[in-house]
Amino acid sequence: MFNILVVEDNADMRELFCTVLSDSGYHAIPALDGMDALDIMDKEYIDLIVADIMMPNMDGYELTRSLRAANYDLPILMVTAKDQFEDIQRGFRSGTDDYMVKPINVKELVLRVEALLRRAKISSEKKIVVGSTVLNYDALTVTFHGQENTLPQKEFYLLYKLLSYPNKIFTRQQLMDEIWGMFSETDERTVNTHINRLRERFRDCEDFQIVTVRELGYKAVKNIE
Repeated sequence: MFNILVVEDNADMRELFCTVLSDSGYHAIPALDGMDALDIMDKEYIDLIVADIMMPNMDGYELTRSLRAANYDLPILMVTAKDQFEDIQRGFRSGTDDYMVKPINVKELVLRVEALLRRAKISSEKKIVVGSTVLNYDALTVTFHGQENTLPQKEFYLLYKLLSYPNKIFTRQQLMDEIWGMFSETDERTVNTHINRLRERFRDCEDFQIVTVRELGYKAVKNIE
C-alpha cells in the first residue's frame, strides 16, 4: 500500500482528501503544514505528497524546495486556490511535479496521483522483479533461489530504492535523507554498513550487484535484462 502524505491546514479539506485517497486503496497520512510534514517524513516512508500552498509555519513552496534541496525525488502534487500563471510557475520552479487549482474534482485527484506514481516508476503492485529475484515492498521480503527472505526495514528500503532505478547513482547523503530521514542523527557510515550487509546477504545472487561509485555513492546494476 502506498503512503500518501496530505499536507493541508484546512481540516475539512484534509479529511476529504484523506478519505478519498483511503477509499482508493492508499494509506493517507494527514499533516497540518510543512513543518508537520517534515516531522512525519522523519518517521514514515512516504511515496507521494499532496500539498496545499498557503499554510502557516511552512508553506507548500518552502516545503517543496526543502525536500528537493535534500534530494528527495518523490512525486509532489500541489493543490491550491492560487490560480494565476505566476503562482503555477512558482510551484513548478520550486520542484512540484503537478498542480491542481481548487475547487477540484476528487476523482481527478486520484487519477493524477496514479499517474504520478506511474511516472515515478513505482510498480502498482509494489514489486520489483530482477531475473528470478522478487522484492515485495509490503512484506519486506526478497525471494531468490526459491527462498523467501524477510529483511530488516532499512535494508529492504535501501535495496528497493536502488533497484527501482538501476544504474542510477545515489549519493550516501541522498540515501540517508530518504531512508533514514532528513533530521536523523546517524551519519553516512550507516549507509555503508547497510550496503555491506546487503552484499553479504546476496553474495550468491546472480541477478544484480550493488556497485560502489568512488567518491559519489552507490548504484544497483542488473546482471540480467
